[in-house]
Amino acid sequence: MTDATTDAVTGPGTRLIDTVAWIHLRDGRILGTRTRGKELFYIPGGKRHDGESDVQTLLREVEEELTVAIVPGSVAHVGTYEAPVDRRTPDVVVRMACYTGDHRGTLAASSEIEEIAWLSYADRGRVPPVDQLVFDELRAAGELS
Repeated sequence: MTDATTDAVTGPGTRLIDTVAWIHLRDGRILGTRTRGKELFYIPGGKRHDGESDVQTLLREVEEELTVAIVPGSVAHVGTYEAPVDRRTPDVVVRMACYTGDHRGTLAASSEIEEIAWLSYADRGRVPPVDQLVFDELRAAGELS
């Protein structure tokens, strides 16, 4: 993936949801999480708290959701993506700064996460629009089967 930004969807009257996500690939699949009561899977991560950097948000969210610790020195930015939260609310946009990074510990669903799964490109329809942009780029780079 490249260090590119996709930000053509924000404008006047748009509400922005600022998030950070962890791209974790294994055998041509990406790690996805499903929150209790939701149908869609999401790339793990979440919303920034006031004053947090991207890396601080990433470390906190991944530990809360998946019980693993991201190794801070291994974190690398791979891209920032923007898309409407869904088709019904085009004026609400998710901005997702995506990072890779090594981790310590065993992945397990925790906190609000009900399920984790290894997703392929065939699962693209099971993730929100901003995650679909990541799926497309990973597929184009030959990293997602």
